[in-house]
Amino acid sequence: MDSEPLIITVLNIAGTFAFGLNGALTAMRFARLDIVGVLVLGMLTALGGGTIRDVLLDRLPPATFRDWRYLAAAAAGALVAFALGHALERVNRSVIIADAVGLAVFAATGAATAMQADVGVVQSVILGTVTAVGGGTIRDVLVRQVPSVLSSGFYAIPAAVGAAITATCFAIGLHGWIWVSAAALACFALRVFGVRYQFRAPRPPKAPDVSS
Repeated sequence: MDSEPLIITVLNIAGTFAFGLNGALTAMRFARLDIVGVLVLGMLTALGGGTIRDVLLDRLPPATFRDWRYLAAAAAGALVAFALGHALERVNRSVIIADAVGLAVFAATGAATAMQADVGVVQSVILGTVTAVGGGTIRDVLVRQVPSVLSSGFYAIPAAVGAAITATCFAIGLHGWIWVSAAALACFALRVFGVRYQFRAPRPPKAPDVSS
C-alpha cells in the first residue's frame, strides 16, 4: 500500500468516494447507461485525475493500482449513485456537493503529493489542479459534454487556489494535516459559493460583428 501520510490517504479515499458518486450521477443525467456504464464512468471520474498525476510524477504503478481502497471507494460511490440515483437527482445539491468535495480534496492532496515528490511549488499547483479536474474532464468527454473545467467559470479556479494554499504551506514548512484540510476547505467554499452566486471568471470581450 501507499506510504503517504494517513491523513492524505483518508482524504484521498473520501474524495475518491465523492467523485465516484458525482461521476456516476452526472453520467446518469446525460446518458442512459446500465450498471457497467455507471461503474466505469464513476470510477474514471474518481481515479482519472490521480492516475494522470502519478504518471506525470513517475509514481508507477499509480496509487490506484497499489492500494485496493481507492478502487473500492470509487466503486462504492458509483454503486450508491446507481442504487439511489433517482432519489439523489431530486436533490440537485447532492451532485454539486459531491463534486465540490471531490474537487477540494483532490486539489489539496494532489498538490501535497507533488510537494512530497520535490517538484516545486508552481509544478505542484499545476498537478494539484490536474488531479482535481482530470477525472471529471475524462467523464465529460465520454458523455459528449463540454468539460466542466472549460464551461464552468468557477471550477478550475477554486482547485488552483486550494492547490496553491497547500503548496505554499508545504514550502514554508507547514506539513500538518490541518493545513491540507484548511486548503481543501477553502477550495470547497469557493466552489460552493461560486455555484450559489454564479461567479464567473473573466471572459474576452465580444468579437466585432464582421457580417455587416
